[in-house]
Amino acid sequence: MIGGGFGNIFKIPELKRRIITTLLLLMVYRVGVHIPTPGIDATALASFFAKAQGTLLGLFDMFSGGALERLSVFALGIMPYISASIILQLLTVVIPHLERLSKEGEQGRKKITQYTRYGTVVIAVIQGFGIAVGLEKMSAPGGAPVVMAPGWGFRIMTVMTLTAGTAFIMWLGEQITERGVGNGISLIIFAGIVARLPSAVTNTVRLLSAGEMSIFIMVFLLALMVAVVGFIVYVEQGQRRIRVEYAKRVIGRKMYGGQSTFLPLKINTAGVIPPIFASSIMMFPATIGNFVDVPWLKAVAGAMRPGSVWWELPYVGLIFFFCYFYTAVTFNPVDVADNLKKYGGHIPGIRPGKNTADYIDRVLTRITLGGAVYVSAVCVLPSVLTTQFNVPFYFGGTALLIVVGVAIDTIAQMESHMLTRHYEGFLKKGRTHGRR
Repeated sequence: MIGGGFGNIFKIPELKRRIITTLLLLMVYRVGVHIPTPGIDATALASFFAKAQGTLLGLFDMFSGGALERLSVFALGIMPYISASIILQLLTVVIPHLERLSKEGEQGRKKITQYTRYGTVVIAVIQGFGIAVGLEKMSAPGGAPVVMAPGWGFRIMTVMTLTAGTAFIMWLGEQITERGVGNGISLIIFAGIVARLPSAVTNTVRLLSAGEMSIFIMVFLLALMVAVVGFIVYVEQGQRRIRVEYAKRVIGRKMYGGQSTFLPLKINTAGVIPPIFASSIMMFPATIGNFVDVPWLKAVAGAMRPGSVWWELPYVGLIFFFCYFYTAVTFNPVDVADNLKKYGGHIPGIRPGKNTADYIDRVLTRITLGGAVYVSAVCVLPSVLTTQFNVPFYFGGTALLIVVGVAIDTIAQMESHMLTRHYEGFLKKGRTHGRR
């Protein structure tokens, strides 16, 4: 860390202000998670969610930091925004107008961001209405209804409340990105996941005191956690660097180029998108099984539970599919090859143009295979721990990938601020010496 490590962070006024702003905005988000939506029997809702673990509702509740389980004003969380962003990215490939906007620099990105906001509101309205209708059909195991006064009044009020909550979270995320440290949307998801850690620790201590978990298993799990986190950090920062050389060019009396650089290709280019999509698809039957009373559908939902072969094999297959699919959407070897050719760059031993694009695509395909194996291993880990060691919390999977990834990105941005400050100090000294 530039400038003496983390101890000097609060000695930089701008970075100190950004960190405090980020923490205050995250506190606002966590307060909103505990503000309930009117018209809900909280006790009956908690009883219903107790039997909904391992369904799509459980996945959404994890990303919302427990807001869906309480049906707070932030119950939808930031998932509508993420869904809208992913949809816009996919549409950019097939709609020429969006593709042109994505290449128009800052103005184009602002327009796409505006479309994403509109899409977020539309998705939030649809999801809010679906939740409102679904809540009216829910009941606790004892038969107590979740909604105290069902009807259109409750539905309209719920849609407006949840949509406004999602819009406010989206605004909070943008404010954190602009005025704070790190990516605001990612930090909000990070805060929601980390907020569940105290209850997990409490459950673990309860199991230890009751004798349901041995000290040996606990020590083994702690060692495994450290090893898995270290492994994720190592792989997330791993790159396959392709050497690129630039030809020398003479412009006027000066010579430019002639240097070598690298084209970095991340091992996990797709990030956390594949496990999110795969989990959503796999948990859909279990979610439907909680709402309908169809015997065969309930049988399918019962068979497709985390830990069973009918869950793990299709889950890993979907992760592989989305790793390749999302990498193909976000990284275009043809565009990279064209840009290299435009600026006089080439890969040693590879002809510019189509051959370069084919070479980059071949390398990317190979490292994506390793990335897919890595993501699958991390995501299958929770099922092994819960079935074999009776772990009382969801360790690993999408949640751990998000937490570690966001932590790495946030620390990197803090280092960037400190590095900028470091060079600004040198520039000021240089100007002062020059005047003298």
